[in-house]
Amino acid sequence: MKSIADIQAMKKAGEKIAILTAYDASMTCHLDAAGIDAILVGDSLGMVVQGHDSTLPVTMEDMIYHSRIVARAREEALLITDLPYHTYADPDVARENARRLIEEGQTDMVKLEGAGSILESIRTIIEDGIPVCGHLGLLPQSIEELGGYRVQGREQAAADKMVEDARALESIGVAILVVECIPAELGKRISESVTIPVIGIGAGVDCDGQVLVLYDMLGLTPGKRPRFSKDFLTELPAGKGVTEAVRAYVEAVKSGEFPAAEHSFS
Repeated sequence: MKSIADIQAMKKAGEKIAILTAYDASMTCHLDAAGIDAILVGDSLGMVVQGHDSTLPVTMEDMIYHSRIVARAREEALLITDLPYHTYADPDVARENARRLIEEGQTDMVKLEGAGSILESIRTIIEDGIPVCGHLGLLPQSIEELGGYRVQGREQAAADKMVEDARALESIGVAILVVECIPAELGKRISESVTIPVIGIGAGVDCDGQVLVLYDMLGLTPGKRPRFSKDFLTELPAGKGVTEAVRAYVEAVKSGEFPAAEHSFS
């Protein structure tokens, strides 16, 4: 089974890291069979599984439930689980909820959005011996404050602040960092500014790895697919299925073929 140290070693070796979301046992088996490096039980389940228009209604009980069933099915991939909205602003509450995801959700590490005001919560979780994955750029849990799903970090000051935040997260012990919907050049800059793996979603090909919502890359999500995603299933020859689509994604990430320019922002 892959460890956090294994994922970190991949950055040092120059090997791209392939991550997808999963929310149930069956899809988890497909991801593991295809050689995915890590699985994210994302609060994106609020939109693609529960039918909400944002991640905000997702609860701790939801995350524990989905994390536990993914953990039961995975055999090789590292498992990362989101702490949902309003569950980590207070350091003591954050520590308790992170413990629940580790103990009840059986995950390997927890993911939190942002820096600044939540640095103390992150530090408290890490001091409790729980690994943390950070998340900068577009923060879906802060979508109301951001005014919509928009590319972040285009202005120089905002880009510089994001680099500073990435360094701050690394300095307190964050082990992996996700950056979402930022210019490709900024994704490259952040990846080169820290020693921890930087995983992009709409952040350009020069990040250390990529993550997508599984339903998006299988063409299952209703409505318009995000620009930064790609439907890997429909491009397969007839008779090929989910495992082959995930394997194609893994290969495209590893080779640097994905994301291409059309999946990135400037």
